[in-house]
Amino acid sequence: MAHVLGIDVGSGYSKAVILEGNEIRSYAVMPSGGDYREAGRAVARVALEKANLSQGDIARTVAAGYGGNVVDFADETSTDISCHAIGIHYLFPSVRTVMDVGAQYSRAIRLHDEGKLANFIMNEKCAGGSGKFLQVAARILGMNVSDIGELSLKARKAVEFTTGCAVFAESEAVSRISEGATPADILAGIHKAMASKIVTLVIRVGLTPDCAVTGGGAMDIGLVKAIAAELGTDALVPEVPQITAALGAALLAREQL
Repeated sequence: MAHVLGIDVGSGYSKAVILEGNEIRSYAVMPSGGDYREAGRAVARVALEKANLSQGDIARTVAAGYGGNVVDFADETSTDISCHAIGIHYLFPSVRTVMDVGAQYSRAIRLHDEGKLANFIMNEKCAGGSGKFLQVAARILGMNVSDIGELSLKARKAVEFTTGCAVFAESEAVSRISEGATPADILAGIHKAMASKIVTLVIRVGLTPDCAVTGGGAMDIGLVKAIAAELGTDALVPEVPQITAALGAALLAREQL
């Protein structure tokens, strides 16, 4: 059965998915760094090694994302928004609204009933609703980003941030620490501020259940719960939320065969 490769070169991380028929054979996620061309090659190599395959075993490759256009071994490129729509529909056919929380920006995506892209909006000019906000919080508190979600769930009273800007929130968080606020309460407040900005995008694009959260931010359970609370409805999360667009690119490659 033919193997196809989907690649999503994002601003923060690059992802690759190899499909064999209708099944995911392997996937890889790694930092993009400053060379998007090399990032595409590197993440493809890792996915191929995990699947015990070579580049010659791949029948077709589709690349997407911030640096997708420089993946020189791809047969075709596509927009990551379209690939997100394809990937999420494969994973959750009932989903109509997607919130993708990336390293540098977030976006809300609305799908038609058949899973095609209907509309989207993004906040690329502000890091307040993106993974950058989480990185700032982790640095201030001297902890790993991966530990933020669980700790935030222990909050007793979420700190109210008066700004939704990642830059100004940094100084505000430092002030709250000096006032005696716990790290858990600060993180819960940051999640609440982020969720508010993300849901504002959703409202503008048109909220239609079911909803899903993807991207690196979806690995933060505290943020996902804050988004669900702000929405007033549950939010589905893929098992590996970072690879949705790469999966969509691979599905597109399979369709083109």
